Amino acid sequence: MIRVLLTRAVRPLRHRRAVAVLAVVAAVSAAASGWLGVQVYERHTTERRHQDILVAARQSALNFTSLDYRHYDRDSENVLKGATGDFEKQFSAQTEKLTKIVAGNKSVSEGQILDAGIADADERTARVLVVADSKVTNVAAPQGTSRNYRLQLDLVFEDGRWLTSNVEFVG
Repeated sequence: MIRVLLTRAVRPLRHRRAVAVLAVVAAVSAAASGWLGVQVYERHTTERRHQDILVAARQSALNFTSLDYRHYDRDSENVLKGATGDFEKQFSAQTEKLTKIVAGNKSVSEGQILDAGIADADERTARVLVVADSKVTNVAAPQGTSRNYRLQLDLVFEDGRWLTSNVEFVG
């Protein structure tokens, strides 16, 4: 009889242990799933930000290397729409002078972006290296000449957009 009582007393103890083990396993699984979910979300956010940065940098470089004397006002405005900070100030200050030079030489520059890559980026700033070529025609070279550009663009995130704050010619 004691044996029967002990057997009955041990069964609920085993069930409690099994339930406790299952509860721990469920909690660990939930925590791991949550952690993995956060990791996937952060990776997706970073990849999306990098795509947005590259799109903005490519467009800015294309605008900068594609200028036509016949509609220079529009072309320079396109450059300024993607600009901010010192780059915007410098380009704005030179627009009148450049308009005269471009018109006088009847310059047409057709840019092409060959490649772009992010050198450094965070949530608010980025540095992008861009490789671009352009065919330039003007009164001195009516058949056109090729120009190669290696640009370093610094971008900042302002008002929901990536804008170019600095352009440097490198290499």
